[in-house]
This record gives sequence, C-alpha cells and structure tokens, in this order.
Amino acid sequence: MSRRQLAEWNPDARGHDALATILGQNELRVSELLPIRHARMAASPWTYFRGAAAVMAADLASAPNTGIEVQLCGDAHVLNFGLWATPERNLYFDLRDFDETLPGPFEWDVKRLATSLVVLGRENGVDEGRADRAVAAMMASYRNRMWKYASMPEIDIWYDRIDVAGLLGHFSSGIARHAEKLIETKAERRTSRGASRKFTETRDGRRRIREDPPFRTHVGDAQLELIQAVIAGYSGSVNDSIWSLLSRFRVLDVVRQVVGVGSVGMRVYLAFLEETRTGDPFFLQIKQAGPSVFEQFLRPSKYDNHGARVVNGQRMLQSATDMFVGWTSVGEMNFYVRQFRDMKVIPDGEIIGPHLTEFATACGEVLARAHARSGDAAAIADYIGRGDKVDRSMVDFAHAYADQNERDHAQLVAAIQTGSVPSSVGW
Repeated sequence: MSRRQLAEWNPDARGHDALATILGQNELRVSELLPIRHARMAASPWTYFRGAAAVMAADLASAPNTGIEVQLCGDAHVLNFGLWATPERNLYFDLRDFDETLPGPFEWDVKRLATSLVVLGRENGVDEGRADRAVAAMMASYRNRMWKYASMPEIDIWYDRIDVAGLLGHFSSGIARHAEKLIETKAERRTSRGASRKFTETRDGRRRIREDPPFRTHVGDAQLELIQAVIAGYSGSVNDSIWSLLSRFRVLDVVRQVVGVGSVGMRVYLAFLEETRTGDPFFLQIKQAGPSVFEQFLRPSKYDNHGARVVNGQRMLQSATDMFVGWTSVGEMNFYVRQFRDMKVIPDGEIIGPHLTEFATACGEVLARAHARSGDAAAIADYIGRGDKVDRSMVDFAHAYADQNERDHAQLVAAIQTGSVPSSVGW
C-alpha cells in the first residue's frame, strides 16, 4: 500500500449500508434507550461521527491497509483525548476511551483522528484552511514522535508521558495560563467528593443519587442484584490491595446512566459508595462491554471477556491507568468497572475549535506514544517517511470521509423524519 493510497476513499467499495450498520448495533442495547441514541446521533454530523465508530470500522476495512499492527484505540477521535489522573494524582494528557480497542493497522486510528479534526472544525465554524493545517500538524507531530521512538529503548517509551505542562506547551503563553487555571478548577471538581455534591441528595435521612430521568434513573431489585454481582465478581480482576480498600466502603445507591453518544443503550450504572468509618463518598461506574466494532474485520479478541479486552487495551495504550479498573461478567453480559470522573478533564469542541491546530499537535504526540508501546515504532516511522507525503494524504482522506459522514448523517435524519427509525426528538 503506497503512502499516496492513504488519501483514497471509494464509497462504491464500502460494501455495507451505514444506517443498517448503526441499527445492527442495537441488538445488545436497552431498547427503551435507543430513541435517545438516534436523537443524539442525528443532532449534527459531529455527533453522528462520534456514534458511528462501527460505520467507519467497516469503511476502513473495505480498503487496503499497511499491515503494520498496533493496539488500536479504535475510536481515536479528537474529543477522546483529555486529562486523566494517575494513581499518584498527577494529570496526564492521554487517550480516554477504549471500548473498541483491538490490535489492527496503525493508520486506522490516525485516519479516525484526522477525520474528526475536519468534522469538528466544520461543526465549530473553522475554515477549511485551518482544518487542513490542524490535520497536517497532527500528522507531523505523530511522525516526529514516532521517529524519536524508533531509536529509543523500549523501557523509555513505556515511561514516556505528556503532563499538563507538555499539553499547554503547544499553546501561546496567554492561552496556556488561562487554560491552566481552567484545568485546575475542573480537576478539583471532577472527583467523587465533587460528584457527591452535584449528584446526591438526602432523602428520608439517607443519601441517594438524584434522579434525572431518563438519563439517570434508579434501578429495580433485579438490576440492583446484577450490580451487586458485578461488584462482587470484579474483585478477582483488581489487586488484593485495591479490594482491601474497597472492602471499607458500602454501596448506598445505584442508578442507570445514559452517557455519551455511541454508548447510549449499553447498560451503564453509577454506584454510590460510602466509606464506613468517615462517610467519605466514592463512585464507581459500571459499563457493559460488547465486541469491538473491528472484530468482524480483523480477528476476535483473545480475551473471553470484553471487559478484560477494554481494560487490558487501556493499560497497553495509556501511560498510567486508574488503579480501580477491572472487569467481570454476569451471565452472558460482560462489564468493566472504573472510578467515576477521577479528575478527568474532557475537552469541549467549542473551546478547542479556535485552537484546533495546537490541540491536534498534542493529540498526534499521544497517539504516537500509544502506538509505539504495542507496535514497531521503526516500521511505522519507515513507512511514514520524513517528508510530508503522508500529511497531505491524510488531509485529503479526512475531507473525503468527512463528506461521506455528512451523507450518512443525512441518511439517519431522513429515516427519523419518515418514522422508520425511532427518535426521542421530533424531526
């Protein structure tokens, strides 16, 4: 596969119908939540793109690939990069979503990131020239970092990380100072104690999670038993020291959550725990895991639990991972568990838009580091080369696929308008 071929997109060769692919994912999901998912995806081409990882997976698989494998993030769009707290309570800039992780061709992650920059740019009024520069800057950053890793000892690649200063170093001093204050404020709020202040209330002398139907609702007895089984089974996937810590908490309340775009309809629960000695609050998020959207095109996961696939992929890709992550299964359903929020600072499209090139540069560095941990950095660097040919190819592909994404979004909107696809929002 030549580097110029990276630019090519052939709609006639995709071999599937985008709407059928979206609806085909509904089998695993809670049926009553599907209209919310469809409405969120139909809101704009950007929200459609976020929810359509399965569509892009099928499209990427319809074309030739390099055969140079890494552990794919699987959904490496620009808003799936953010600040993440390490167990030592440091903030690192890293990937943050791993539901679709699986070994596969490195360029599939790069193409999804490149396209997301164009789609997000269009959503936020970024002119085409600036979007082109953002894609090229991301690719140049990825290339330069990969050449660095190609000559670096493996252990040093694994120790490498990008902290807050590394992220802000890509911005002008004025923007960096403002962003640093904003990050500090958000990180302080996005903790279990902050979540307790925001999401809980005292009712009949008992602390409970505040409902916000249909996005946050209390579960019935059957679902409560399911969550208790998940938490009990999850103990085998975390260190004994972590389980010893969690044994000092008791579960006070559980709600079902509706989160994100692509995840809507999957079973997601928020468990509110309280430390038995001091009453300190703690939240765990429990999320159902299904097969990666790439498995039908590559190969099945080597893990017999998709929660294990997600968690182990996360550990492979991230420079540091939440110490509470783990997995379990109940019946035929797989789940993974993680700490809720944990100082995570998630970017906002409207804020990123004016600074898309700078943010894209940082994302390129992170993706290169993630890929170098599991793949052959020298092989990737050799394939990309030292010039800008791949940069230009990625710009061309990103625009061509962003156009395809708009056509696919229009198809979903039309299906909602005719009533053939249910939506919680009237069109």
